[in-house]
Amino acid sequence: MIVTFPHMGNVYIGGKALMDDLGVDVVVPPLSTDYALEIGTTQSPEFICSPLKINIGNYVQSIQKGADTVLITGSCGPCRFGYYGVMEKEILMDMGYDVDFIIFEAPDGDIGELIRRMQKATNTRNIAKMAKSIWVAQGIIKEADRIERRMLHLEAVEEDKGTIKKIRKQFKNQARLAKGSKGMRELLRDINSKLDKVLIDNEQKPLKIGLIGEIYTLIEPYINLHIEEKLAALGVEVDRSLCVGEWVTEHLVYRPMGLTRDKKIRKAAQPYLDRCIGGHAWETIGYAAHYSQSGYDGIIQLLPFGCMPEIVAESILPTIQKDYKVPIMTLVLDELTGEAGYMTRLEAFVDLIQRKKERRERHEA
Repeated sequence: MIVTFPHMGNVYIGGKALMDDLGVDVVVPPLSTDYALEIGTTQSPEFICSPLKINIGNYVQSIQKGADTVLITGSCGPCRFGYYGVMEKEILMDMGYDVDFIIFEAPDGDIGELIRRMQKATNTRNIAKMAKSIWVAQGIIKEADRIERRMLHLEAVEEDKGTIKKIRKQFKNQARLAKGSKGMRELLRDINSKLDKVLIDNEQKPLKIGLIGEIYTLIEPYINLHIEEKLAALGVEVDRSLCVGEWVTEHLVYRPMGLTRDKKIRKAAQPYLDRCIGGHAWETIGYAAHYSQSGYDGIIQLLPFGCMPEIVAESILPTIQKDYKVPIMTLVLDELTGEAGYMTRLEAFVDLIQRKKERRERHEA
């Protein structure tokens, strides 16, 4: 068995460390590119959301390198992600690729079935060994998340522009080569050490923007056209509402047990949306209210074209914008999104909130 999985931000960092530690052969697909999207776009239904199309491209590139088993998480509720595993297997079969799929979910709350699937994927029946390796991998993903958040803060105030961009590129390139959790931890320590040496311009007071929306378009930099780097280049400090480590913990640990770590965010969403309507719409509304209450200068919602839960959330955001007087912009992404127009909208939005902030400061003075 040679496993692979689709790209979704830093998932590959923890996933590769986990499989290396357990002795499972793994093929990490090349980072998502136009080529991967082109493969998926030509083979997938036209109106399916773009994350599925990129997934297909990732799989094909991995299968061509020898992978024969795909690992993917499942979902439930009114979101097409819940059908990804089944649909993607059918699409690959139509393309002539007969590969096995292992979907990490607990059907009808059956935790035993989820454990059996994890045992199959990790090629061990030793639950203690598997649990320990998953715990270690989860810690690595969380540390990678912390490093990303740190980069987002530093990039907006660094003295020598471009320093963080170089460190980020080095991090991503070396993560694909690191072996096991030991090698990955050494890399994380090295990157943290480099970040410690980044010079900061303490005079800068960057604008603060919160990113909300559908999980994949938030986390995967290729599909969102590296929005965090673009905003940092415009002098903006970004906070992303969802990260991979939190997502893994929420979906593989808490939700199968009927629990959640998002009580605070759901409470913030309560006046506008008081239940799950699929996808991450609940979190989108909750974080929009949370960022508004926390003094952020603006909020940007990201969603793939046709994402129904986020379309519903989009219809609620004007009410939050009116209540808190915080500018909110929505960006819809798919394979036809043009980078020039995208950049123009970001620049116009940042200019708008900069002027709004200056007017508020003059008024307060």
